[in-house]
Amino acid sequence: MDYHFGKKYRLLKTDDFSSVFALRCQKSRAWIQVFQARNALGFPRLGLIVAKKVARRANRRNYMKRVLREWFRLHRHELPPVDIIIRIRQPFRHTEYAGVVRTLQQLLVATDGCKATSQ
Repeated sequence: MDYHFGKKYRLLKTDDFSSVFALRCQKSRAWIQVFQARNALGFPRLGLIVAKKVARRANRRNYMKRVLREWFRLHRHELPPVDIIIRIRQPFRHTEYAGVVRTLQQLLVATDGCKATSQ
């Protein structure tokens, strides 16, 4: 099985992000907010948003993005063909890693589609 995270699995352009936001299909929990939109590519793609308002230091923002990218890289074979944007709502540290991964798992894999927003 191929676990690389090449450019084709990333949302890079503003138009890609805008199309996902336009559908307003979102779910959120304490740490993260997830936006989803179906795509016709046959594989999932990921976009990440970590604002300076959430974490001022670049190394903290990079850690959060690294954790989410790694989870996506390992689990993208289980995901349907959707464009996913993950926005960090609250900063998390190394000690909260397990909770964040569990939350991400619940929002992306355990649920079927995007039918409602849960708080």
